[in-house]
Amino acid sequence: MTQINKLKIFNDPIYGFITIPNELIYDLIQHPYFQRLRRISQMGLSYLVYPGANHTRFHHALGCMHLMQKAVEGLRFKGVAISNEEECALLIAILLHDIGHGPFSHAMEKSIVEDVNHEAISLLFMNRLNDEFDGRLSLAIQVFKGEYHRKFMLQLISSQLDMDRMDYLKRDSFYTGVAEGNVNSERLIQMMNVVDDVLVIEEKGIYSVEKFLLSRRLMYWQAYLHKTSLVAELILMKALKRAKELTLKGAKLPCSEPLLYFMQNKINLEDFDAEKLDLFSQLDDFDIISALKAWQRHNDFILSTLSKMIINRDLLKIKLSADKIPMEESQSLKEEFAETHNISALDAGYFIFRGKIKNQAYSKAAEPIRILKKDKTIEDVVEASDQLNLKSLSKLVTKYYICFPKQLI
Repeated sequence: MTQINKLKIFNDPIYGFITIPNELIYDLIQHPYFQRLRRISQMGLSYLVYPGANHTRFHHALGCMHLMQKAVEGLRFKGVAISNEEECALLIAILLHDIGHGPFSHAMEKSIVEDVNHEAISLLFMNRLNDEFDGRLSLAIQVFKGEYHRKFMLQLISSQLDMDRMDYLKRDSFYTGVAEGNVNSERLIQMMNVVDDVLVIEEKGIYSVEKFLLSRRLMYWQAYLHKTSLVAELILMKALKRAKELTLKGAKLPCSEPLLYFMQNKINLEDFDAEKLDLFSQLDDFDIISALKAWQRHNDFILSTLSKMIINRDLLKIKLSADKIPMEESQSLKEEFAETHNISALDAGYFIFRGKIKNQAYSKAAEPIRILKKDKTIEDVVEASDQLNLKSLSKLVTKYYICFPKQLI
C-alpha cells in the first residue's frame, strides 16, 4: 500500500505557503467535519455588498493555524518554553475553534438552532474527534476550555488580540477590498512575549496594537455591520424563523433532510447527542440557499417574499439612527403594510422591525491587552498609549435601526 504524504502545503493568498506540520493535523483537516467548512462562508451574506467576500471558514481556520505556528516560533525565540505537545495542542485548538459554525451562523443561532451557540457545538465536535483519534486531542480541548495551567495559551486562541481576530481582519479586508481592515499580523506576533504566564506586547509594538484596534472598529462599521449585510442577515433570520413556524404547524416545506430535522425539532445543548451532531455536520450554506430558492414559490406570502428578497437581492430598506426609533413609527408602517397585503399586523412584523447594533473595538471589562514597558512594568494598552483615540475605541457605540419595505417610503 502506498504511503500518503501527509505533510502537505496550501497556497494561501494572504500568507503564501501554509504547511501542515504533522500527520494528526493532516487527518483532522481531511475529516468530513472539517471539510464541511469549505461550504460555509466566513462572512455570511456580505457578498451581497462586497462581491469578493466568498471566502470560507476553511480558509480562515488554516490562516489561524499558520499564525499560531508563527506565534509559537516567535515566543520560543524569546525563550518561552513550549513543548512539542503544547505546540500541537495550540495548533489543533485554533484550527478547530470555528468547527461548530453552522451555515450563516448568526442567523441560524437566532432562528433554527436557537438555544445552542457555535462555541458549544465546536466543543462537541472536538470531543467527538477526540474519541475518534484515541484521546490525542485531550490537551487541545483543555487549552480551548481554559483549563490548562499555562493561561497565555488560551489568550493566543481567545482574547482581544488572538490569532482568530488577526486572521479574520486581514482576510476579510483582503476579500472585501476594505483596505482599512488590513492589520500587520506579522509585526504584532513578533512583538509578543510572555511574562508571569501572561501574554504581553512589547512597548515598541504599541502602534501596531493601536492600528489593530482601529482596523477592527472600521471593519465592523464598513463590513460586519454594513447596513446592507445587516438587513440581509435579518431577512434570512426572519425567513428561517417563518419556515420553522410553518413546519411546526404541519406544513411540508421542500428542503434537505438535515435542515428539515432542525426545523421540526427544538434542540437544546443537552439533546445534542452523536446522531444530532452528525445531522448538524451535514448542514452547510448550500442547504439554506437551495431551500430559499424553493421557498420563493411557496404559497405562504411571508416565506416566499422573504426568500425572494435574498435570492434576488431586493432587500428591505434599513434606516440607521443615533437615537432610539419610536415604536409608533414602526407601528404605523406595520398597519399600512398589513392593510395593503391583507395580512395581520403581527405578520407584518416580519417585514417591519426595529433593533440596535453595538460596536466596541476594545473592551475594558474583558481581559486587557497588556503592554510590557521598557522598565518591565505592565500596563493596559489604553493607559500606555499616548493616543486619545484608544479611549474612544473602548467606548461602546450603539446605533438603532428600523427595517421596512421600499414601497412604504
